[in-house]
Amino acid sequence: MKILVACKRVPNPEQKLKIGGGAIDLSGAAWQINTFDEYAAETALRLTETGKGGERSGEVVAVTIGPKEAGQQLRGVLAMGVDRALLITADDAALDADAVARLLAKVVEREKPELVILGKQTVDGDSTQVGQILAGLLRWPQATFLASIRVVADGKSAITTREVDAGIEEKRIRLPAVVTVDLRIIGRKAVRSEALAAPDAEWEEAPRYASLKGIMAAKKKPLAELTPADLGVATGAPLMRTMTYEAPAARQAGTRVASVGDLVSKLRNEAKVI
Repeated sequence: MKILVACKRVPNPEQKLKIGGGAIDLSGAAWQINTFDEYAAETALRLTETGKGGERSGEVVAVTIGPKEAGQQLRGVLAMGVDRALLITADDAALDADAVARLLAKVVEREKPELVILGKQTVDGDSTQVGQILAGLLRWPQATFLASIRVVADGKSAITTREVDAGIEEKRIRLPAVVTVDLRIIGRKAVRSEALAAPDAEWEEAPRYASLKGIMAAKKKPLAELTPADLGVATGAPLMRTMTYEAPAARQAGTRVASVGDLVSKLRNEAKVI
């Protein structure tokens, strides 16, 4: 099975960045692969393995869209075990969910994977739109926010689950398809290919760390660079623009109350929450 994984580099969400003049200062940002996209790469690798540390069958290709420097984060994904990578160099300011999906659609036309896996969202934009738009452009089946995926033995469909308010929703989708993954996807038995992995095969409940051997091997793995023009996509004015950024208002200090009656009065008359 050939699997395409879409990755995006994002600022470390734990890093405190400065906001000024309606913009975020990214000059000192520490960049990393979006966490949900890292889970997507882990999912793809598990679908091509017989089990933890087992043999692999198939190919996993990672793609990212962004500045040339994003190649550093792609090398990290290659070190996890991804076979090769594509970097589409583009200005982040010219990209929105629609442009990203159109570029990915062209990559899919070139690579012809049986499955495309994305994280359910990125921790910077949080639009949660790319996977759904991509499936629409390709006219492929889609399954989103996956907690598990099992590719059936004939390789023609996959059984997926996701958490919903009423419990667990199970869905069978034809392949090729587009899926997006949630945090639960890295459960010990959440991912498997029936044609490769035994029913009792298990993995760790965390994405794999890049070993020293993997890091050294990643330096020799193919990382091709393309431009939107190479794919026949024009990235002009995005359909969606962020006008300004504002820091959240400072929280007000709490107050003490003398009795339960005073508390209820403040909640009703001042906070107006009851």
